This record gives sequence, structure tokens and C-alpha cells, in this order.
Amino acid sequence: MADRHGTGSTLLAAALSSAALLTAVTACAPDGAVGAGGGRTPPPLPATSATTGGGETDVTPARPRTLVTGLTVPWAIAFLPGGDALVTERESARLLRVTPRGEVRQAGVIEGVSASGEGGLLGVAVSPRFATDRSVFVYFTAGDDNRIVRYRYDGRLSDREVIVSGIPKGGIHNGGRLAFGPDGYLYASTGETGERGIAQDRNSLGGKILRMTTDGRPAPGNPFGTLVWSYGHRNVQGLAWDDRGHMYATEFGQNTYDEINLIEKGHNYGWPEVEGVGGRSGYTDPLITWPTSEASPSGLAYARGALWAAALRGERLWRVPVDASGRAGRPAALYSGEYGRLRAVAAAPDGTLWVSTSNRDGRGSPKDGDDRILVVRPSS
Repeated sequence: MADRHGTGSTLLAAALSSAALLTAVTACAPDGAVGAGGGRTPPPLPATSATTGGGETDVTPARPRTLVTGLTVPWAIAFLPGGDALVTERESARLLRVTPRGEVRQAGVIEGVSASGEGGLLGVAVSPRFATDRSVFVYFTAGDDNRIVRYRYDGRLSDREVIVSGIPKGGIHNGGRLAFGPDGYLYASTGETGERGIAQDRNSLGGKILRMTTDGRPAPGNPFGTLVWSYGHRNVQGLAWDDRGHMYATEFGQNTYDEINLIEKGHNYGWPEVEGVGGRSGYTDPLITWPTSEASPSGLAYARGALWAAALRGERLWRVPVDASGRAGRPAALYSGEYGRLRAVAAAPDGTLWVSTSNRDGRGSPKDGDDRILVVRPSS
């Protein structure tokens, strides 16, 4: 199941002496390829490795502050220009507005959500031109598909318009993350719903990262003239860009290894033909892999020179430094086991990170106050 499993790799398995070995590798992008942010892809980088468990580097930031309690599976967080955030609840279909002071009010209930399994109200994104267009976007599981809907939000939701429909749905692997890239276009992650073959089918919207205009049309420059930006994904639930425009995504593997990938236009990330690091022509290897017991990575954010990945099964926040070329340094596991399953990570306008727990999703062990949003002040 997507929240529990990781991607297997026979090539990596031979090199692992225990489940505590974490491997960082370079994405095999051709020298000079143009990425999502318009920057040049660096040449291939040498592999590095890092030890997890008791051996990680100690870069723990200050103790998180609890901002909000009593939520039910808060799945995604997106910030409005003034610093308030819109937060989705997967099963209730509520869209909440949360202030930096921890005040919560309901912005609306999303019409047409069919919540079951890993489906429900998932991603949310705020237009980079919100001050003028007042547009917000949600990704959710409906009766027959997953879809993306645009709303006008001026204190209440109105002008509902479905901009993308027909994304495959399933009891598992619905993807669901929405985010605007530095190019101003909307990106969406989709899962392969357990139907492995659709990840390699460029005519299917499942197992892909999509790139679109705010009307749901293929964005200019898409590699195949469709919504598809990259393919060969199993279940991506985190998208982030660094300050040089490199795009990254977290991905659930199957049984052995989870991933962070450096995403490039038109690249094939291998699933299900290649699991983890394959070193095979035509497939792009992950930037980072680690055992599923340490991860099941969902939300992803970039702040202060590092990626911050929320781990569900791993019950920790991963800090992964990246350099100007997109190469990953030694990761560090933070707050292991302290807050349970972690789902969303979002960089707030004030420089903090908002992190949501997912202990009431049927797979966690809820504590008093769960689910909650934590505020982390990231270290450099």
C-alpha cells in the first residue's frame, strides 16, 4: 500500500549491509537539458551515501510548536498572500483557513468528494496571481475519477470549474499534490492506482506529473503536447523547487525503497520497469532512496538550502541538503517517532515550515490532540 511500501532495487540490495544504509544518487539527465524552472541540468554527479537511524548528522532545529489540534487527516497546506493557509482534510472534504495564530475557520466543503481508501480531498494550491484572480485549486477523488477544480475564493468559495477530469482513481495511489512552479504553471502529481502499466502509458494521466495552465490546458513547452510533464511514477505525493529552479518529487516505492527524484521535462522515472536505482538507459534514476521503514515520503518543501520531506511510516521529518547543482548531501532524520505519521510540509511566508500529522488516517496511533499542524523553524 502506498503509505507503507518502498521501491525495490536489486542493484542497491547487493550494496546494502542493513536497512540503515541510505543512498544518494544523481538523476541521469543529459547534460544541457532544460528543466521545469528553465535552468540547465547539471552533468551527472558522483553518488554519495548517508547512514540513517542512530548515525544521522545532528542538525535538529528547535522543538516544533503546535499551532492547531483536533484536525482529521490534514492532507495539504497552501499559503495565501497574507500568511494565512488553506488546509485540506482528506475525509471530511473541508477546506480550512488557518491563521499564523492558530485560528481555524471553514472556508468551504468541496462538492463531489468521494473519500475512501487513500482517496478524498487531497491537494490545494493558491494562484501566484491571487491578488488579482482570487483563484485556488483543489485535487480530489470523485465518484469516477480524480479531478482538479478551480474556485474563486474571496472569503467564500464560488465559480466552481472542473479544469481536469479523467485522472485514474483507485483505493490506493491517487497522487494528489498540487503546486505552482517558478514558471507560473500548475503542476499535479498522479498515482497509478495499483495498475502498474499505466505509469508507462503516456496516453494515461495516471502515474505522471502533469503541467498545465490555470484553465487546465497543456502548458506551453510540455514534451508530448499533452498535460504530461514526466512519467513512470508509482505514487508521487510531494513537489518542491529550490531557489535555482530544480524540481524535486517524493515517491512511494513498492516493498524496499522510497525515493526523492530530480524531475526533468519528459523523463521516464522507470516504474514498473525499474525499481529504485537501475542504471538502465532510457530511465532516470532517483536522487535519493531509502528503506520504506525509514520513510514512505509524502509532503515536500524547500527551505534554507534543504529539502524537507514528511515521512508517514517512518514517522519523522527528513532534512536533505541540496547544493546549487541539485546534488543531495547527507540527509538527517528529525523528530523520529515523536509526532507519529507526518503528511504535509509547506514553507510559510515567515520562513517557518508547517507540518501536518496523519495519525487519524486509519494507519496511525492517534494521540490526544491529533491530528495537528506543527510549526518548525528550519535550521540551515
